[in-house]
Amino acid sequence: MEENQIQIGGRIRRLRRQKRVTQQDLAGHLGISASYLNLIEHNRRSVTVPILFSLAGYFGVEPGELAESDDQRLSGDLMEMFGDDLFADADVTNFDIKEFARSQPGVARAVLRLFDAHSRRLVAEMHSEKDEDGDGAGPIPFHRATDLISDFLQEHANHFPTLEEVAERVRADIDGAPDSFEAGLRTYLNNVFGMDWRFASLPHGMARRLSRDGRVLELSELLSQESAIFSVCQHVASLVATREIDLLIGDGPLSEGDAPALAHNVFASYFAAALMMPYQPFLKACKETRYDIDRLSRRFGTSFEQVSHRMTTLQRPGAQGVPFHLIRTDIAGNISKRFSLSGIHIPRHAGACPRWNVYLAFLQPGRINTQISRMPNGDTFFCIARSFEKGGHRYNAPRRHFSIGLGCDMAHARELIYADGVDLSESGNIIPVGVSCRICPRLECDQRAHPPADHRFQLEDEMRAESLYARIG
Repeated sequence: MEENQIQIGGRIRRLRRQKRVTQQDLAGHLGISASYLNLIEHNRRSVTVPILFSLAGYFGVEPGELAESDDQRLSGDLMEMFGDDLFADADVTNFDIKEFARSQPGVARAVLRLFDAHSRRLVAEMHSEKDEDGDGAGPIPFHRATDLISDFLQEHANHFPTLEEVAERVRADIDGAPDSFEAGLRTYLNNVFGMDWRFASLPHGMARRLSRDGRVLELSELLSQESAIFSVCQHVASLVATREIDLLIGDGPLSEGDAPALAHNVFASYFAAALMMPYQPFLKACKETRYDIDRLSRRFGTSFEQVSHRMTTLQRPGAQGVPFHLIRTDIAGNISKRFSLSGIHIPRHAGACPRWNVYLAFLQPGRINTQISRMPNGDTFFCIARSFEKGGHRYNAPRRHFSIGLGCDMAHARELIYADGVDLSESGNIIPVGVSCRICPRLECDQRAHPPADHRFQLEDEMRAESLYARIG
């Protein structure tokens, strides 16, 4: 990589803020001026190789990981946006989009927010029209809030040191008891807060309820054991980590509209996972088992989904796990959770490529499906996926079907037990995938649902390809 190609200002700024270091202090360590560091953080000056290695050592990361620019995800989001029919006549090339993301990332993100607002306004108008007709369309989705939270998690690499610190302090108190984690948690709540919990028959759809005197936390008897303990740990977050959560939300983008309430829940869930799966023991167990999710679930008394989520948070400087991406989808293809440290682009506004194994997993319920996925730009990832059910803990209860996809760059594939027995060098094992049909150039794909944004039909009666959009000859 040439020196003038290394532009990682956003990532440097994020790591510096996570470590609570001023520009002046970091600049002093690097031997440069604070004003020069400010230019680097805003991508107005390139990072030389010596500075790159100094930064990597200071933050405890690999130079290669630090040099991976955030531009790729931003340009991917922009490509998805410009793939909308709204821009069908716009003469915008992929090169233009990449250059825009590289040179003006702040403006590019503002354009994305504007498009998000436009999309939400269209949805609101549609709901308003239906309400006027008496159709009762129901509430408008929380797209703005969920997008803000997803972007916030991505910006912070889904790692929040302040929540980890509080969880470790509480876990130390819990582990002081000689019994199991569950018994220690119960003792901790009783000794510190005068509280207890019990299972109860709660109204349909309610997971937990605090008694009027605040002394008993009632848990739905329909919850699985791991979900029940996780719910208790979420409540513990409201008792011990409210200050840290409020500081994360602050007066920034997460303070808008519905975002604070949803963000509180997200951060409480983060704390719960950190409490049940403490950072250092969990990271050690991940490396010992080579990220065997089922073994980790048994060891920590957690679910497949909980372990998968926790794996994406292991980004403590100097003690990092494999940088994963994670996607959760329902059986209709709606993406409810997305996060990427691997570099793969997960769609922002639509369903992903049907060739992704996160969708194929629904065909083999409960089984882990492996896949080597290659994107149109040549990036290759090793991915696993498994479908699972939620609900159904009473007779004739409705069940919800989900699939979790977890993956990493091929450079980390051998660190995962799931790569055993897979010939990673065999080209026949590689599945060509895309992000979404509107921005995928693979016209020959027989699973294509829509043409690329720049496609123009040339249909002939004499010859017709199997795919409506494929070129012949």
